[in-house]
Amino acid sequence: MPPTIERSFVSTPSCRIHIAAAGSGQPILLLHQTPRSWDEFREVLPLLGRHFRAIAMDTMGYGDSDQLPMEAISIENLAASAHQLLEALGHRSVVVVGHHTGAAIALEIAAAYPDMVTALVLSACPFVDAARRAAAPGKHIIDEVVSRIDGSHLGELWTMRQPFYPHDRPDLLERFVVDALKAGPLSAEGHRMVDRYEMDRRVSLVRCPALVIAPTGDPHAYPHAPKVAAAIPGSRLIEIENGMVPLPDQKPLEFAEVVREFVASLANDKRPT
Repeated sequence: MPPTIERSFVSTPSCRIHIAAAGSGQPILLLHQTPRSWDEFREVLPLLGRHFRAIAMDTMGYGDSDQLPMEAISIENLAASAHQLLEALGHRSVVVVGHHTGAAIALEIAAAYPDMVTALVLSACPFVDAARRAAAPGKHIIDEVVSRIDGSHLGELWTMRQPFYPHDRPDLLERFVVDALKAGPLSAEGHRMVDRYEMDRRVSLVRCPALVIAPTGDPHAYPHAPKVAAAIPGSRLIEIENGMVPLPDQKPLEFAEVVREFVASLANDKRPT
């Protein structure tokens, strides 16, 4: 039987953070995209929990975690809160896995706390350089809608995301809308936060082994995967065919297996020959 998912709140110096976890052993921290929650890894958790202590957190302001003031929303601050969570849980050595926004946060954790992160998995990671930051002001932001009394903004959210989701999986869009409504203004602000991140400056600080996952059906992230991999010396790049924006909950078996194989390969590399 797969391990049971346990949900709890953890108090940290910054806030109270909600987590879902499964399994035991080596800890793996899972970080979701904007504006999702731990629910993005609902099917992945018990799969990884067969081999590891898999922990999916709601980043601050998303899901059920406490919210930072809007002016304090940044990749750096969300990485710091994740670090506080790991310290509160007593984990000193972890694998960090992030998807989309979560990948940017995961990269910052590895850059800021290199002694804690033993390996890094960046799924559908953005590539934020000076050109992207310069182009960000005034551009259209996905997930930004105005609440209306007739509820039409719900359909607007659905329509914005529908092209990037499997046509036969309305359940994934339903889960997205639930999280987006709970996040409120952070649904859009989380994307602006990514566009402000000085990733090109921070990525050179990553020292741990890294895996870059490129979902071929994700038009936002797939073109940037080679740039992300090239920026981290020695990193590995793997494609997941037909993977789309909701990769972890679209293809949980493939996602979990890619992560498991990568972590297992690192353990094998350390064994004496």
